[in-house]
Amino acid sequence: MTQRYDTGMKTRRAVLGDAHVDRAEADKTAFDEPFQTFITEGAWGSVWAREELTPRERSLITLALLAAGGHWDEVAMHIRATANTGATPADVREALLHVAVYAGVPAANHALKIARATYAEMGVDP
Repeated sequence: MTQRYDTGMKTRRAVLGDAHVDRAEADKTAFDEPFQTFITEGAWGSVWAREELTPRERSLITLALLAAGGHWDEVAMHIRATANTGATPADVREALLHVAVYAGVPAANHALKIARATYAEMGVDP
């Protein structure tokens, strides 16, 4: 693999956790391997690995964009990742308020419901 892939795996594990990445790697098939390599190099090895923003800041931006786009499974995954990025429930609430203003109340409302349920699964009282 490439250096960017190695960096991506390190970043991906730091943000999403070893258990998540291990499950994803175990589920990888020959069909989706090119996509997994692409996302590991492109998102995790490039964008997420840049030093200009902290993992907390990237986490909040990512959550806002996912909520705005209606990517609900990814919202839950990135709420779980806040345990590793340092984004607090208060931070997430503020990001989702921005979603309400700039992308729509229904998207923010649904993301808040997902966040509450995911935090409950994590044993976090937001």
